[in-house]
Order: sequence, then structure tokens, then C-alpha cells
Amino acid sequence: MLRNFDPNSYEGFVKAFLPKSGLDLNFYKQNQMQRRILSFMNSHGYKTYPEFLKALDLDRQLYDSFFKHLTINVSQFFRDFNQWKTLRETIIPKLVQGKTSLKLWSAGCSSGQEPYSLAITMLEYFQAIRFTVLATDIDANVLHQAKDGIYKHQDFASTPPELLKKYFTQTEKGYQINDNVKRAVTFHSQNLLTDRFDTGFDFIACRNVVIYFTEEAKELLYKKFTESLRPGGILFTGSTEHLFGLNHLGLQPVSSFFYQKHGK
Repeated sequence: MLRNFDPNSYEGFVKAFLPKSGLDLNFYKQNQMQRRILSFMNSHGYKTYPEFLKALDLDRQLYDSFFKHLTINVSQFFRDFNQWKTLRETIIPKLVQGKTSLKLWSAGCSSGQEPYSLAITMLEYFQAIRFTVLATDIDANVLHQAKDGIYKHQDFASTPPELLKKYFTQTEKGYQINDNVKRAVTFHSQNLLTDRFDTGFDFIACRNVVIYFTEEAKELLYKKFTESLRPGGILFTGSTEHLFGLNHLGLQPVSSFFYQKHGK
């Protein structure tokens, strides 16, 4: 039986926003998400959900800004550098044993810093290995920025200067990623919670994406990731995202924030 929600309630907003955006806010923790929505509404002068929804329909720039606010698109190249060092020195060498190619995926890639960091790592340190990098995100605007490949100085706070110099060209607009890196990454729009995934990945990075997901949504997502990994493949999570209590999914920790699928 379908429920009718008060349009002035949070539940009413969630129901009305879904067909506009494809984003089901029921998968997100209500308290945190409601605070983010109300904060955005207040800062833009909207007092009721129906008034705000109408404005979202009429003002594409407002909608894009709000969607970006909801999906928390914050990233840097080589964010949490010590974890990238572990990836380079331990995880990828483990993955390439007996292989000549790797299939990599950056899930929730934001504006491209993470998948390009993966590509740079492979180009710099694993030149004998062929690889592909899939990069997906639900926000079409950040994907457009990622495909342009132009970044600001603050995006490189964790980037070794020699890599910045080698793989980027400084321009009037910022730092343009070089074509050999750009060609290594394929960007696609994707809703992680509702879309089907490809399979056979050696490595999946999904970092700082599930921060506001409900526990049920997290389990659903990690189950889908596990099914998409090949046996022995590895999932890389964010620095606040420990996979406690999910051993039944067939993942075991091999280092902090790195989890390997059972089998070979």
C-alpha cells in the first residue's frame, strides 16, 4: 500500500525529489541528510520543502549546486598519501602477480582526482602492466569537470611535486592533466545503489562515498562490490570506513582500508 506523505515533511521531500534526480534519499541516514538539506535551504532563503522543490525545477544552477552539496564531492589527488603508498608498494604488486593486465574501478569518482591518481600510479610504477580505469559518479557536473581534467592548486596538497610536474601542464585555467593519463580513464554516470555493475574487477576504490549511507545501504553496496570483484580482487575504502561485521560477504582485510575477496 502506497503512503501519502505531507509535502511539508522530510519524507514528502524525499518522495518528490526521487523522480527529479534519481537519488533515493531513503538510502541515506535521515538525521545527517536532513541537516544538510535544511542548511542549504536556509542559506539560500527557502523556508519550506515545497517552495524549495519548485525553485529546483525552475533554476538549473540552483539544482546543480544542491545536488553537488548532497553528494559531497570533495577529493584530492593521492588523498591520504600513506594509503596510496601502501597501494603502490604492497597492494598492486600483490594483484599483478602472474598477470599482465589489471581492471580498475573508481566508484564515486567525483571530479576525477582518484581515478587519475590510479592511472598515474600505474603509468609511473607499473609500466609493464596493461590496465583500464573505469570512473563512475552519479553527478553529471563533476563528471564533466573530470573529463576536462583541469584542476586547482589545492587539489595537489598530497601530490609529490615530481608527479605534478610530469603528468600535468600548468595553464591559465589551472593544471591540465596530460593526454596519456586522460586516455587511460573512462568516465560514466552511475547510481551505485540502483544500477547494475560490471564484473571481473581486480581493484575497486570506493572512498568517502558511504559516509551518510544507512547500514542497510552500505551492506547492499559492499555486497555488489564483492560480486563485481574477481576472486582475489581488492576493495579500497575511505579512512573512516572500516568493514566491521561484513565477513559474510567474503572480504578479508589485507591492510588498513584494503579488503580482499576470498579465492584466487
